This record gives sequence, structure tokens and C-alpha cells, in this order.
Amino acid sequence: MNEKESDSRVVRVTLQGTLLNILLMVLKFVAAIIGNSAAMLADAVHSLSDLLTDIIVLIFVKMGGRPKDKGHDYGHGKFETLCTVIIGLLLLFGGLMICCQGVWQSLRAFQGAVLERPGYIALVAAIVSMVVKEWCYRFTIRAARDTHSLAVATNAWHHRSDALSSLGTTIGIGGAILLGERWRILDPLTAVIVSFFIMRVAFILIRKAVNELLEASLPDEMEDEIRQIAGMEEGVTDVHHLQTRRIGRGIAIELHVRVPGELSVTHAHDHATNIENKLKEKYGENTHVGIHIEPIKE
Repeated sequence: MNEKESDSRVVRVTLQGTLLNILLMVLKFVAAIIGNSAAMLADAVHSLSDLLTDIIVLIFVKMGGRPKDKGHDYGHGKFETLCTVIIGLLLLFGGLMICCQGVWQSLRAFQGAVLERPGYIALVAAIVSMVVKEWCYRFTIRAARDTHSLAVATNAWHHRSDALSSLGTTIGIGGAILLGERWRILDPLTAVIVSFFIMRVAFILIRKAVNELLEASLPDEMEDEIRQIAGMEEGVTDVHHLQTRRIGRGIAIELHVRVPGELSVTHAHDHATNIENKLKEKYGENTHVGIHIEPIKE
């Protein structure tokens, strides 16, 4: 998949998610108001944050897909990383908001307040949301793997977190409706529990994006694979000084390789080009590869 096809896939899958988020958000707000469910209202606000992240992904992926220019020798891929940080922060904010609202409602119940019984429309909306958001996660994460986009992967996990939120909402609302007045506290309590799962995902995404902004190396298994690919080139006896990092959907690889000293400059260059082509074939055409040739030590 070339860069143009990748960008097109990212935009298409994000627009699909955006349309579904709009429909679900409207359904949840209506169900929360008519069904009188605090958990559903929190879920609706969470869907609103999903819509905002979809918009952010569309904007930043467009910016991140711009080609290299005079002022950006490595391209604009970090825009996607910045997008991931923003999405993670929004997700964290959404989790905190759900948690605070659930705690407040639970304290009211413990103090003797009788919580109102949620309506069946809220339960139906929660089930629909859970199914649709899990479906959104599945087709979005496939696109993320195909395009190697961290921003799209982040958005996919945002869909999954919303599905988990809706699962908790379904349990809470269902219990509050079917188990009687004493169990209506399940509605806010479940929202609190789910909020911790949401915040955990947010911390993971933020940490991953921050590591990329701080130029963290690629995972050890990827670096071992890079050494293996370079070491398979004819005449190469050693691969060392490997340095790697991620740039949005692409990666940067710099390494030193040793070849026989009697090779001409042309032949040594051919070996370096072969290694570069193999690495780009493995990790994508937008992979930055820098290879330093050294003679074999006597």
C-alpha cells in the first residue's frame, strides 16, 4: 500500500467512524434524557469525545501526510504523534468525567437518596452502542495495521473504550431496571468501574505517543529483525550502531555495516542500496534508511 492509498484508507475509515459516532451520540443523548439514566448521559458525553477525536485525526493525518520539504527533512509524521497525545488526553478527560459523575451519584444513594429507575430505552441504546462500537473498533484497527498509523490505532482503541463503557452501562442500567430499587446504584457504580478501564487505555496511549516524541527506539524484536535483514546481504559481516525511531506512520533506521575492504565504492554502494530496498520493502516506502559502510577489520 503506497502513501496515497494509505492516506485515503485513513480518511475513509475515520469518516465511517465519524458518521456512526454522530448517530450514536444523538441516540444516547435522547435515551439518557427520556430514560433518565446518568450512566447513559456519561456514555453520550464519551461518544461526543469520540466525535471530536475523529475530527482531530482527519486534520492531523492530512497534515502528517504532507511530503518532505526544506524545513522538514524527515517529513511531517510527528503531527500524527501529536494527534495521539490529544486523543489520549481527551480520553483521559472523558474517563475522569464519567468517574466523577458516577461517584457523585453513588454517594447520593449511600446517603439514602432514592435514584430514579432508568427507562428501557436507555438499556436498548446501551446494547446498540456496545455492538456498533465494537464493530467500529474491528474495522478501524484493521486499517491501522494496514496503514501503520498510530493515530488510527489510537482512534480504534477509543472505539473499544466506548464499547467497554457501553458494556458497563448495559450492566448497570439492566441491573437497575430488573433488580429493583435497592440495586439502582448499579447504574453509577458500573460507570465508575468502567471509567478506570478507559483511563488505563488513555495512559497507555499517551505514554506510547510521548515515547515517540522523545525519540524512543523501536521494540527490541523489530531491531533484531532489522539486523537480520541487513546481515543477510552478501558480504556483510557485522551490523552495529543501529539507531531507530518512529516518525508517525513511518520509521527511521540508521546503521553501520562492515563489508570487505577491497570492494569498490560502486559495489559497496550497491550492497547498501540492496539493504535499503529490503528494509523499505519490509517496513514501507516512507521508511528513512541511513547506512554507513565500513571495511572489515583485520
